[in-house]
Amino acid sequence: MNGIIVKGIGGFYYVKASGKIYECKARGILRKQRITPMIGDKVKIELCGEKGSITEILPRSSFLVRPPVANVDTMMLVIAAASPAPNLLLIDKMLVNAEINNIKPVICINKTDIASSGDIVNIYSAAGYSVLTVSAEKREGIDSLYQYIIDKTTAFAGLSGVGKSSILSIIMDNTLETGSVSEKIQRGRHTTRHVELFELPEGGFVLDTPGFSSLEVEGIKAGDLQLYFPEMSDCADECRFRGCSHVNEPDCAVKEKLREGKMAPSRYDSYIQLYNQLKSVKEWENK
Repeated sequence: MNGIIVKGIGGFYYVKASGKIYECKARGILRKQRITPMIGDKVKIELCGEKGSITEILPRSSFLVRPPVANVDTMMLVIAAASPAPNLLLIDKMLVNAEINNIKPVICINKTDIASSGDIVNIYSAAGYSVLTVSAEKREGIDSLYQYIIDKTTAFAGLSGVGKSSILSIIMDNTLETGSVSEKIQRGRHTTRHVELFELPEGGFVLDTPGFSSLEVEGIKAGDLQLYFPEMSDCADECRFRGCSHVNEPDCAVKEKLREGKMAPSRYDSYIQLYNQLKSVKEWENK
């Protein structure tokens, strides 16, 4: 029987198959092969009564290490228009990481009822990303979000306190635990204890990821970073030097685009910071 792992706790995996949830353990052969099941894995199971064994993990289309989840189609990057203030470098890191892992990123700006989101919309729309604006507090904009999540597996990610769980609660029409933002330090309290897929009535799954305040770009070389900045994709053949890093070289098409206002300064600043970080990584660390 084929199914999908929707939750894993203490070595037990809960597999949705043929409309039911089965508690399963991984077969010993998977452990010998050093294959660890992940939430979102599509698997084959054998049943013994109401419980089962995972006998095979089907090929993954994508996977994340933190949190460990497989076969994510869309990364819904939730940021707040205010409280907490947007961290543009963190947003850019998350966008790069999504695309490195073969996941389509979508930016969702929440709390538009308390602050304007125009500048952020302009920055990322111009870069080629899909950008949504919502207010979980007023339940506005949620309908437009559905077109990106129906019949897909969508991970909601972002800083704690931006409203991931609140948006999911509206989508699922349930009472997922949500956390308030500390007025003193303006950072959300962590409320997500484990990763779990929640099935949408219209088809597809969503999951909330633990809140985080830092994330590093890993697994690529500095020279490949430009491949993950969409607004740079048409510049490679226009620079004077082949293999231009878009950092110090003269007659650089990216820097010309920046001067012409066709690329946001914050995006270029993020590129430079990430490029320098990756440049300092030794070759063997990327293998």
